[in-house]
Amino acid sequence: MSNQIEITYSFNAPRELVFKAFTESQHLQNWWGPKGWMFHVAKADFRPGGVFHYSQQPADGEKMWVKFLYSEIVATDKIVYASFFSDEEGNKVRAPFDANWPLETLNNMTFIENEGKTTLTMIMAPSSPTEEEFKTYFSSQEMVQNGFTGTFDQLAEYLKNSSI
Repeated sequence: MSNQIEITYSFNAPRELVFKAFTESQHLQNWWGPKGWMFHVAKADFRPGGVFHYSQQPADGEKMWVKFLYSEIVATDKIVYASFFSDEEGNKVRAPFDANWPLETLNNMTFIENEGKTTLTMIMAPSSPTEEEFKTYFSSQEMVQNGFTGTFDQLAEYLKNSSI
């Protein structure tokens, strides 16, 4: 079994626009997260060492907080960050949906443009998981892939219908 999950998605848009949609909160708030969920940006500091802290909430459920810590951002090429569920203050907490979800995941996103289309490759891996966290994460691979694919579908629609 691989120790990472990889998702590849192609956008019918130039890399510069796709990257901008990932790194500017005024765009992110229009497409990030599960479809139909409320989304609120508490902090957006897109630079190495910066933080993206937000909440998301389904119509019929509890608010969840998530925090990204950026370690590397190479304009239009790459975004590397750690992500974890948090409380409203940004402190790391267990995932609200599964106590055995890894406390933190490492995420590496690369953007490659070819003939005006952009291919995003996202590689995710749990950071120092226990054996139980590792099993939980990889048994949820389909959920993770479907979740991100749905989110990226929303971005594709946003790029098509907006003038970034």
